[in-house]
Amino acid sequence: MDAVLSIEPSFARKILSGEKRYEFRRSTFADHTTVEFVYLYASAPEQQIVGAFTTTRVVEAQPETLWERFGDAGGIDKERFFDYFEGVDTGHAIRVDETHEFEMCVDPTEQFEDFSVPVSFCYLNETERETLRGRLAGRDETAQSPPLARFTEE
Repeated sequence: MDAVLSIEPSFARKILSGEKRYEFRRSTFADHTTVEFVYLYASAPEQQIVGAFTTTRVVEAQPETLWERFGDAGGIDKERFFDYFEGVDTGHAIRVDETHEFEMCVDPTEQFEDFSVPVSFCYLNETERETLRGRLAGRDETAQSPPLARFTEE
């Protein structure tokens, strides 16, 4: 199973460059072990899928604990982090393992029939999954198939 994560363009760039090794969320996948690729939908003004990453770890904890453990690798300042988690008891840190940047971004509203931009994330159907996988595996001539970066736990 693959998912699309709606994310601010600046955070998408930080993930793809390796500066952001954890993505923080209020809610996340039902079972992260079933998600093979997480595609990055850069929100307005870009509104395109710009790349993807793999993850093998999602940590659920209180925001204070997430900040203590992963704040230095989160690509976000402390004030903005706590503003985001204000009013919630738990949050999630999604580890970025391996990243892939698309040479040509994908506008999912043009590429896929009945695609709705997710508020946070959504799962892909089989057709959407295969189309985007083609960009990862080099089956599409516009794709960059080698991973940009692979991160390990510190």
